[in-house]
Amino acid sequence: MSFIFTEADYENAVLDLFRNMNYEYLYGPNVERDLKNPLYMPKLEEALYKLNPKLHEDAIKNAIYKLTNFEMGDLVSKNKVFMDYLQNGIPVKYHENGQEKSSIVYIADYDNVNNNSFIVANQWTFIEKSNKRPDVLIFFNGIPIVLIELKSPSRDETDASEAYLQIRNYMQEIPSMFIYNAICVLSDQLITKAGTITSGEDRFMEWKTVDGSYENTQYASFDTFFEGIFKKERFLNIIKNFICFSTDGKKNIKILAGYHQYFAVNKAVNSTVRATQTDGKAGVFWHTQGSGKSLSMVFYAHLLQQALNSPTIVVITDRNDLDDQLYSQFAKCADFLRQKPIQAQSREHLKNWLSGRKANGIIFTTMQKFEESFDVLSDRRNIIVMADEAHRSQYGLDEKVKFIKNKSGEQEAKIVVGTARIIRNSLPNASYIGFTGTPISNKDKSTREVFGNYIDIYDMTQAVEDGATRPVYYESRVVKLKLDEETIRLIDEEYELMSEDANPAVIEKSKRQLARMEAVLGADETINSLVNDILYHYENNRENLLTGKAMIVAYSRPIALKIYKKILELRPDWTEKIAVVMTSSNKDPEEWHEIIGNKAHKEELAIKFKDNEDPLKIAIVVDMWLTGFDVPSLATMYVYKPMSGHNLMQAIARVNRVYKDKEGGLVVDYVGIAKALKQAMNDYTVRDKNKYGDPDIGKIAYPKFLEKLDICRDLFHGYDYYLFENGTDLERAKTISGGVNFVVAPEKKKEKEVFIKEAYALKQALSLCSSLVEPELRLEAAFFESVRVLVMRLEEKGGRHLISLPEMNKRINELLKQSIKSDGVINLFSDIHEEFSLFDPKFLEEISKMKEKNLAIELLKNLIADQLKIYRRTNVVKSEKFSEIIQKTINSYLNGMLTNGEVIERLLEMAKQIKQAKEDGESLGLTEEELAFYDVLTKPDAIKDFYSNSELISLTKELTETLRNSKTVDWQKKNSARARMRMIIKRLLKKYKYPPEGMEDAMNTVMTQCELWADNIEY
Repeated sequence: MSFIFTEADYENAVLDLFRNMNYEYLYGPNVERDLKNPLYMPKLEEALYKLNPKLHEDAIKNAIYKLTNFEMGDLVSKNKVFMDYLQNGIPVKYHENGQEKSSIVYIADYDNVNNNSFIVANQWTFIEKSNKRPDVLIFFNGIPIVLIELKSPSRDETDASEAYLQIRNYMQEIPSMFIYNAICVLSDQLITKAGTITSGEDRFMEWKTVDGSYENTQYASFDTFFEGIFKKERFLNIIKNFICFSTDGKKNIKILAGYHQYFAVNKAVNSTVRATQTDGKAGVFWHTQGSGKSLSMVFYAHLLQQALNSPTIVVITDRNDLDDQLYSQFAKCADFLRQKPIQAQSREHLKNWLSGRKANGIIFTTMQKFEESFDVLSDRRNIIVMADEAHRSQYGLDEKVKFIKNKSGEQEAKIVVGTARIIRNSLPNASYIGFTGTPISNKDKSTREVFGNYIDIYDMTQAVEDGATRPVYYESRVVKLKLDEETIRLIDEEYELMSEDANPAVIEKSKRQLARMEAVLGADETINSLVNDILYHYENNRENLLTGKAMIVAYSRPIALKIYKKILELRPDWTEKIAVVMTSSNKDPEEWHEIIGNKAHKEELAIKFKDNEDPLKIAIVVDMWLTGFDVPSLATMYVYKPMSGHNLMQAIARVNRVYKDKEGGLVVDYVGIAKALKQAMNDYTVRDKNKYGDPDIGKIAYPKFLEKLDICRDLFHGYDYYLFENGTDLERAKTISGGVNFVVAPEKKKEKEVFIKEAYALKQALSLCSSLVEPELRLEAAFFESVRVLVMRLEEKGGRHLISLPEMNKRINELLKQSIKSDGVINLFSDIHEEFSLFDPKFLEEISKMKEKNLAIELLKNLIADQLKIYRRTNVVKSEKFSEIIQKTINSYLNGMLTNGEVIERLLEMAKQIKQAKEDGESLGLTEEELAFYDVLTKPDAIKDFYSNSELISLTKELTETLRNSKTVDWQKKNSARARMRMIIKRLLKKYKYPPEGMEDAMNTVMTQCELWADNIEY
């Protein structure tokens, strides 16, 4: 009995979960079907006739033809067409009674869940470019819309990342299976995530609840995931309403809603339905910045069409650039929304558009268009107003007095009606819902009066826990500008003005203040100090982090231009590296136009800044790009502009997006935003305030860095790495190799695992606080990171990557350049310049001479393990032989019966045997495939006393050819196919009178090799 919970055990556990949800179960090898057709045709045909009982048979046939014949295009394009079929039905044409007719053939019944077929199947072989057998498939009405790839929870060398790579491999080898895919799942039990065929691994997300509660979601279990998504009613809802394509030109991105979006959007729709029947207040949808709010609005607008029988939707923003950004997202999803959104060009355009329809339509407008007049735009009840960033001050309900000067220069008092009141008066019977990435202020009563209370809150803490966003950290460098007391007092006054209500007196005072602030913050000496410090901080700490993207937020447009010119003065070769992005005016000086450019130029800059490979790395902004502009790799923001409240929180959220191993975003402060940051956090949830109320890197990241550094030092107690800091490049290289040798010693297995984890945490903490860390400590951290990288390369078992020395050296050199500004190029293994290879005599000779014996053992052990993995799939004799040798050798080593020198000697001997076996096959004129059969035929002792070598080679070649000519998939699991294959093999062996009398066991060994061959042959 095995006491290891294997991948097969986990697979059975997952299958049990689906059985418990009343899915029908099928075992692939027992199902008679066409192995080259990804569709399960009997169930598909049955479902089509059942779901479309009144349609002519030719209509069904046309639908099947369309489902099995997609026009030319890439995989994603075909999948987009299929998803439209799945969500909306297949449009068909057919002839009935001599007339051509059109209709829709539905492949799903979203209203009656029991009218559909749900099958969970495992070991379902499919043949296309090669023979593949995904772990688990979900067939919905005969269509494989979900693929689940599992990895053993008890094997160190496999995890959910391995499952992701497996899925990407399937997409290359069996692409037709993915034409019909709605959701991909990867799981190693500890981590279970869902994504789509266009999702990068970092965009696969967990599903952490079965009821929408955010309680107990920090560590979600695998059963919560499967029951959360695949309970039949919810699964149908997700397929129909929560998977969409965002299409930008030729690029299609397939999006699966996160669990927080699914539950919140459903709540919002229910709340809106209630609002249309009562007070028109649908509520406020608060999902923190970066968590997919714009897409949540798309899902909401889509689902609302069904829930309210095609209402008209008016989307309101408070700025033209935000209107463009949000409109762009809706336009990219127009196929999913089944209508094209439009932008109102004027109030008159908006009025005519609304009066010209009774239902449907999505129109975008800014609040300013409502202020142009006070007449009623429409009195219809089936209008839903979606307000983006619903709590900004412009949404006030109250009438206010505004003082303006007339032509004579005299002050006049005008009554100004709050924009929220104007919108209410313009659309008196509409219902209102607010969407926001930041919370409503506790003092803000008008927002609640317009929209109602919160519908759903997805706070910063939850978003970071879920991997939907990254935390934002803060570093103050105000002191570097050496500002005088008067300037600091002016900045403080600016923050005070921001915090007050915008009454007329405050506004006038603010205008006077602006002019003084402009003069102070724009002073040549101050700009010079600012730019020099930004360049120092960026080049020493941020330039080599991720993609090096950074944003500088300037106080005003003139100051932005001053910063830009000063940077180019100091770095004249940065013309492609830096750009200014801000609004332009007809009154701007002529020299500005060339720098700022027109709208098309700004759009081009946006594309460049979002492109991680583009040389544009630093964007200087004033207001543009501070809301609704996403660049996931952006990790640094330099702030030279007083901001407060939601404006501040929106701005700094530009650096909170998820990107690869980004630890978090860093906001570098030059104008004292710390107090404003704390005040802004007052309206956040209690746990947000506790966790992110004071995000100073000096209080969070730096202590964490010191803590992790101490742990790494303790783990390396007894190893002297002094020469890494003080030696030559050659000595530094040897110190790294020695460090790896130290930590991979067999008695340090637990310490090695702890080191990998803690050294990574050290690297992540340093990425945030490197500017605060003393040079000698950064150097020490660089040593630990170099060792970690090399150990990780050795740990990559199973041939996922060949261990390339040039690649390894390049990675370490990049690390050293980044961490300690070393321009010396080190070579960790100075005499070996190619791949590590068991078949390279020079490499084996170098290994035997290595001083770092533990490192040599790891290299050999992993390379031999790679070769054994190949043998396990192809050659039963060599697999058994060499597996036994390596297991005995390593066990003896671990038990102290062999020295590391003796282990290396045995492993080198084994490597030579593997190399010699390969050469023997070549000398006999046998391919590797044929050599496997030759090995099994010649395995019995004294077999060559009965047959000449030429007879054995003839038998080998004929056996291989016979198997190839009569191959059958899964023959070893089907009684009839297995019997036929055995009969063919026995007949051939009998012809050669094999095996000799008394060696009958040889027959079983041959059959085992044939089974191995049939199971892994490429069809």
